[in-house]
Amino acid sequence: QTRISCKDVPAETLYDVLHDTSYRKKWDSNMIETYDIGRLTVNADVGYYSWKCPSPLKNRDFVTLRSWLPLGNDYMIINYSVKHPKYPPRKDFVRAVSLQTGYLIKANGAGACILYYLTQVDPRGSLPKWVVNRVSQFVAPKAMKKIYKAGLKYPEWKRKHDPAYKPWVYPEQNTLPSVSLAELSVQHADSLENIDETGLPEDHLSTSDHEA
Repeated sequence: QTRISCKDVPAETLYDVLHDTSYRKKWDSNMIETYDIGRLTVNADVGYYSWKCPSPLKNRDFVTLRSWLPLGNDYMIINYSVKHPKYPPRKDFVRAVSLQTGYLIKANGAGACILYYLTQVDPRGSLPKWVVNRVSQFVAPKAMKKIYKAGLKYPEWKRKHDPAYKPWVYPEQNTLPSVSLAELSVQHADSLENIDETGLPEDHLSTSDHEA
């Protein structure tokens, strides 16, 4: 769990940043690919995300059910991993599991907000303890700083890139195919192949991918 105070970024702007997959390609240097698979309701969808891990670790990917809720001037986005029959685990990635991941964006006066981030993720693979420690100490805080910087630059970027298009705010703009809950099931970690990465030496871990 972590938090960051975002001066000069209104809560609704940060909410847009976290939803806008087109913009994510601009600021999330750890992302390999992301796309929306389909919609469940006006405030829930299923999506795919693949993450570039520091070498020599294998890259991870997720299929998640995401839901969101405006709460007055505050906003909440949560997700957890699901199985979708058309998006099984791939050979070139380790399918990781989001047990529950969430963002809470709380307005903090005029034109500012506080972002709270909580995640419970099973990265799969028998990772050495030093990898888990390094990720928790460095990667999450750096990611929060990146989101804050992205929030500062988003209004200018959005003005030039389909400014009226926000399907997470205006559901009538959503053209994704419908997904039935019956097609999905919760992704349990124990049903996935476990990749043994315990033998990786600490001095060979590249952290350049995670530099802010």
